[in-house]
Amino acid sequence: MKSSIALIGFMGTGKTAVGKLLAQKLGKEFIELDALIEKKAGKSITEIFRQDGEIRFRELEIEVTKAVTGRKNAVIACGGGVVLNTINIERLRLDYVIVCLTAAPSVILKRTSNDKGSRPLLAVADRLLETEKLLKSRRPFYERAADISINTSRSKPGAVVERIIKKVREHENIRL
Repeated sequence: MKSSIALIGFMGTGKTAVGKLLAQKLGKEFIELDALIEKKAGKSITEIFRQDGEIRFRELEIEVTKAVTGRKNAVIACGGGVVLNTINIERLRLDYVIVCLTAAPSVILKRTSNDKGSRPLLAVADRLLETEKLLKSRRPFYERAADISINTSRSKPGAVVERIIKKVREHENIRL
């Protein structure tokens, strides 16, 4: 029986904000994959992308995902691209109910507007077009990986937490 939840979804959908609240409400450990990647690399994600490239970042993401496999009573906020490597999802699926958070491109841009320097994939002239392009290419990966999907576009983190708890309790083999 699973007792942990993994939040996936594109950047700016609320994985970290919702994850912290969800873990607190359920009395579970909160884990942020991107923070673990930064710790392992000894540098920020922006520096990893700039100095080592996206491929190295994805390798670190696989290593860190493997390291959290087996955690019980946890809520994990995954990076937006964790779904790009099937091995990550296969590992997460063993111990976590996978909840995909979604949001409209305009909402994502608004939520990430203050993070321009720390969002390497959005370091382009037309951020809306890039967001739409990335979302379109990743949507099938998110849909295949998710046990549950929740749109966060018009909801505050607390309301999203309540919806997640309700949907997870309806899901099979879950113990919150």
